[in-house]
Amino acid sequence: MSIGNSGRIVIEVKPEVKRRLYSALASEGISLKEWFLRNAEQYLEGNYKPPTLLEKIDKI
Repeated sequence: MSIGNSGRIVIEVKPEVKRRLYSALASEGISLKEWFLRNAEQYLEGNYKPPTLLEKIDKI
């Protein structure tokens, strides 16, 4: 994995995952950048709690 000095983070995901993610975020009115930064901060602060299986099922 290459790590440069810019502020960019580039990842490759399956097109279906990308479509579903953008759709879900749009329905919540937030951008991918906002979502990522929110989750990254929580993760780095040690407050990140991955969704439980029940939370995942409720969103289906």
